[in-house]
Parts: sequence; structure tokens; C-alpha cells
Amino acid sequence: MAKNNRTDEDNIVNSIIGTGSEFKGEFKINGLLRIDGNFQGTIDTHGKVLVGQSGKAVTDIKAKIVVVGGSVSGNIYATERVVLLTTGDVKGNIITPSLVMEEGVKFEGNCVINKRSGL
Repeated sequence: MAKNNRTDEDNIVNSIIGTGSEFKGEFKINGLLRIDGNFQGTIDTHGKVLVGQSGKAVTDIKAKIVVVGGSVSGNIYATERVVLLTTGDVKGNIITPSLVMEEGVKFEGNCVINKRSGL
């Protein structure tokens, strides 16, 4: 039962940068951050970061799980998994223990599959 609660907590959107919005700065949060607008800065969370199809992020992301359907320019450090959706465009390096990449993704950078937990 505790595992289900944890999964539910991981899917609760804590913060949203909506379509048409712009945010610059440092984001330190717990929970899920969804980016559908423009973000520039750094992101640090023990939760999940979702960059939606209309999202554009110029950032370094440190998170448990990162899902990219939009554009990310910067490095991604994930302690659990990175998912690049078919509409994703990433320019930067990825370090993660698990990578899922759909057909059609644009990726320019280096990737290290690091099975050690904690980055």
C-alpha cells in the first residue's frame, strides 16, 4: 500500500509553468514540475519533471524522473529514469540509470547510463 501512495505522490503536479508563461530562476521543489511555457534557470527536485510538447527549457535538471516532450537545452541528471518522447528535442548531456527514447526524438549530446544510485 505504501508503494501506491508513493506513486500517487509522484504524479501530483506541485508546480506548473503554463503555456504562454515565462519563468527565470532557480526551482527547488518536491513533487512534479510541469513545464508547458518557457523556463530558464536550474531545476532541483527529488520528484519528477515533465517538459510538455509546448515547453521550452534552458536549464540543468536534477530530478528522480525526467520526461521530455518539448525542448530542453542543458544537462539532465536523473536518479531513476529519463523518457524522451517522440516530440522531444534535447541539446545537452544525460546521466541516468535508465533511458527510454521514442522514435523521432532529436538528441544532441552525450549519454551515460549510470547504474549507481544517487548522482
